[in-house]
Amino acid sequence: MQRKDEKTLNLRKVMGETIKHLRESKIKLSCNKLANEFDIGNGNLNRIENGVVDCKFITLWKISEALGMKPSEFVKVLEDKLGEDFSLIDE
Repeated sequence: MQRKDEKTLNLRKVMGETIKHLRESKIKLSCNKLANEFDIGNGNLNRIENGVVDCKFITLWKISEALGMKPSEFVKVLEDKLGEDFSLIDE
């Protein structure tokens, strides 16, 4: 099991906050309703929104589509929130 560093934890947090914000403001669905309507595990979506677990790419793709976005658009929102200097890899 890999140790989660500060950058990974920050990415999880920002991703979860972004998903929750877009879910509430853009499509106005509860976490349960979004999970049920788009075949995403309810508990898993809740843990992702709370920054507790890493989000698999396939799940991120489903969430993005559920939010009415392309995955690339969602990633761009994350990049903007994290800042252009953000990187998970130390050089």
